[in-house]
Amino acid sequence: MGTSMSNAFGTFLKDRRTRIDPIALGMDMARRRTPGLRREEVASRASVSPTWYTWLEQGRGGAPSPTVLDRIARALLLTEAEREHLFLLGLGRPPERQATLTGHVTPRLQRILDAFTLAPAFLRTPTWDVVAWNAVAAKVLHDYGLMPPDKRNIIRMLFTNPAMKKKNPNWARDARFVVATFRADVTRAGATRAMEGFIDELSRESADFAKIWQENDVQVTYGETPKLIQHPELGKLELEYSAFAVEGRPDLIMVVYNPATEADAAKVRKAVHG
Repeated sequence: MGTSMSNAFGTFLKDRRTRIDPIALGMDMARRRTPGLRREEVASRASVSPTWYTWLEQGRGGAPSPTVLDRIARALLLTEAEREHLFLLGLGRPPERQATLTGHVTPRLQRILDAFTLAPAFLRTPTWDVVAWNAVAAKVLHDYGLMPPDKRNIIRMLFTNPAMKKKNPNWARDARFVVATFRADVTRAGATRAMEGFIDELSRESADFAKIWQENDVQVTYGETPKLIQHPELGKLELEYSAFAVEGRPDLIMVVYNPATEADAAKVRKAVHG
């Protein structure tokens, strides 16, 4: 760490240490001249040397390992946002994410989806399970409500449902994008090991998936080229793809398909309103 970063790191540690209520941790309040925990108490809770922890607060302890930073974060009762900030100050990078793929959708998030009246939109997890969608998505993309929750996986649908190929004129390009993004999402979410069974199963079910997966491509953006859909009732549709992180929810990604032209918007309007 540079000097300025070391100072900021040490200041952050000291500030969070002084905010902790010793009584809440069952500690004796006798003979305490300053608020919060003592340095040796934090060191004990984090299983590190009191001298070294003191050096960290003074900005001269050197860069701690991620494991030690995790222990210090727990010792200081840091929130997830504070833990990330601690890693950025101490190591210059955020901590590795742990797999939290609950996919729980609040009413507020559903209302945001429903606000898109002409754009198919849905929420998916980093493992590409669709967990919420709007009425436009059900009309234009797929009515996920007709499927069991454990079958609403875009990767599985794309490679095992023949109708998906018919609906996607650029299926080969789209399939490569989806797999490359899936690989990046799963790794970022810390779910690589958890998804090994799914990947093995799908590789057995689909030679196309197995081939593309073995290419080891990673991608995070679709680019400016519109996504083409051959809708059985509306004909060809061009939709602009955009994906957004959901604040405070690393387990969710919001995907919005906006009609690329006024003619496409008219088709979508017809599908929704008749």
